[in-house]
Amino acid sequence: MAVKSAGDGGAPRRRFLVVAWLGLAAVALVQYLGVVVDFLRPRRQRTPGDGDAVVVAGPVQRFEPNSVSAFPEGKFYLVRLADGGFLALSRVCTHLGCTVPWSTEEQRFTCPCHSSTYDMRGDVLSPPAPRALDLYPVRIENQIVKVVTGTTIRRNSFESAQVTRA
Repeated sequence: MAVKSAGDGGAPRRRFLVVAWLGLAAVALVQYLGVVVDFLRPRRQRTPGDGDAVVVAGPVQRFEPNSVSAFPEGKFYLVRLADGGFLALSRVCTHLGCTVPWSTEEQRFTCPCHSSTYDMRGDVLSPPAPRALDLYPVRIENQIVKVVTGTTIRRNSFESAQVTRA
């Protein structure tokens, strides 16, 4: 007659815990590999005109000269300069990526994160911002202003060639 010891009843429980830990380790490994593969996979390069999102801002007459209009859905400001030209400025600060609000009273953009300031054309007035606000291409078709938000134009400073005229 065989005598059972008190420790033999724990074998199924131990086997269950080993299988559970191995299962959790396998799930964690699969998730880790998924993150690594996603990180290493090359991204598709966007080319201008390749599915760009276009925001219709409105008729040219709607925008007074020397004014700034916010377009939250497109994440840009449409600036009409004193000479009647248009710029579409990104709302993202070039220093740390904070959203930059327009101050009508001060006639400038001031970053709430580190106090970088930009003028109406997006040029840096006071650092730490390293360069001017990015632009989006502006098109005027049949006196309607359209902004292509799928393409961002990096720039160091304002140049008159960046202005779209009606």
